[in-house]
Amino acid sequence: MNAMEPANPGANAPVADPPAFKSTFAAMHAATRRNPSADRDRRLTRLNALLALVHDNGERFVEAIAADFGHRSAHETRLLEVFPSLEALRHTRSHFGAWMKPQKKPASIWFRPGRARIISQPLGVVGIIVPWNYPLFLAISPMAAALAAGNRAMVKMSEFTPHTGELLAELVAKHFAAEDVAVVLGDAAVGADFARLPFDHLLFTGSTKVGHDIMRMAADNLTPVTLELGGKSPAIVGADYPLAKAAERIMVGKLLNAGQTCIAPDYVLVPAGREQAFIEAARAAVAKCWPDMANSPDYTAIVNERHYQRLQGYVADAQQRGATVEPLSTAQADAARRRLPPLALLQVDDGMRVMQDEIFGPLLPVLPYHDLDAAIFHVNQHPRPLALYYFGNDSEQRDRVLSGTVAGGVTINDTILHIAQEELPFGGVGPSGMGHYHGSEGFKTFSKQKSVFYQSGLNGMSLFNPPYGALFERLTKFLIR
Repeated sequence: MNAMEPANPGANAPVADPPAFKSTFAAMHAATRRNPSADRDRRLTRLNALLALVHDNGERFVEAIAADFGHRSAHETRLLEVFPSLEALRHTRSHFGAWMKPQKKPASIWFRPGRARIISQPLGVVGIIVPWNYPLFLAISPMAAALAAGNRAMVKMSEFTPHTGELLAELVAKHFAAEDVAVVLGDAAVGADFARLPFDHLLFTGSTKVGHDIMRMAADNLTPVTLELGGKSPAIVGADYPLAKAAERIMVGKLLNAGQTCIAPDYVLVPAGREQAFIEAARAAVAKCWPDMANSPDYTAIVNERHYQRLQGYVADAQQRGATVEPLSTAQADAARRRLPPLALLQVDDGMRVMQDEIFGPLLPVLPYHDLDAAIFHVNQHPRPLALYYFGNDSEQRDRVLSGTVAGGVTINDTILHIAQEELPFGGVGPSGMGHYHGSEGFKTFSKQKSVFYQSGLNGMSLFNPPYGALFERLTKFLIR
């Protein structure tokens, strides 16, 4: 069946109630068991359909995401969602044919001239649970990998981005057969029922707290999971690095999507005594990039009232426990429009909620460190982060940070950009996640790497057949010498 021409156009509608999407899943699952493979042409057709879906409707997605946020910078949506979605699809389309080819592996010397291969096969039906903060990119990127690997995909969109979810469901129905790709809409209860389906693989992007629940739900079916979580991603400013340059890159990375980014710098470690200088440099960077932050179309709103109040609660809690709040903009918070200008926090400690939870907003704790070993020690005393950022030109100190810490991914002398490298695996470690995707790593995640040994017609295996006698004893004695 051509994925561009569904067998029953219009039948592939978004599903929200459990009986409906369980029926859709059952049809997908049955299709994968009838025909477990998917040839290159079929996969290419699906990738082209997804590419056309995004390319031809980019501005519709910009409008839908803006409606979901109340205000989302159109420029940021194009840069951070539409472009990387297209880039992921184009990269995947260019390379998946090579990824599909069987890999030759050397057979063990004792079994030659037999041959060894790895054959990549589709897993079947992949479930993808999409968060609200980047609802287009975090749906399309894993879909690209899943479809390239020959799978069907069922996508659960966030209830916090209903306009985006409804648009994606509408477009998927036009471009795909119902048994190839389906979109599920609904609240957290629907999401829980979704996670309990016996997928062949389940990818969840969201909070660490919900990640625990997803893993428990998937465990009932022994469904393998990839968890893209979050946590507190540190930025370390080396003593040799220009403070103004570091502050600019940190603030730009921090304030993309108003901080509602899983790999945004969550706190910054600066050399002791330079905290105030960093804050002044951060203020200058904010003023340069958002000269009229109160009205700037380039600054995004907090997604909803619940998250706006959560962030205000962090500030209040920190102040009550002794933190100092330093505004980084002259703009005032606007509760009606959920616009929250950036704030730096000094004198913070681990007893404060802002230092316990992933912030996911424009609040930036600034902590001093006395030497690089102390900064590394601080990072290692806390759960391993999804991202780490180091600013420094000294290669020895840079390598100390890289070897002395464990994080999901790292950008040196900038922020965020490692996620945009399609051939770097993206994923967390420990509480910040498990498993990887993007590029060839995504293809592997959603494939079964099947080991195959081809026995040669010329082989000596009969020498090891029973009944075991003196020759067998001599051979095994030689083997285990």
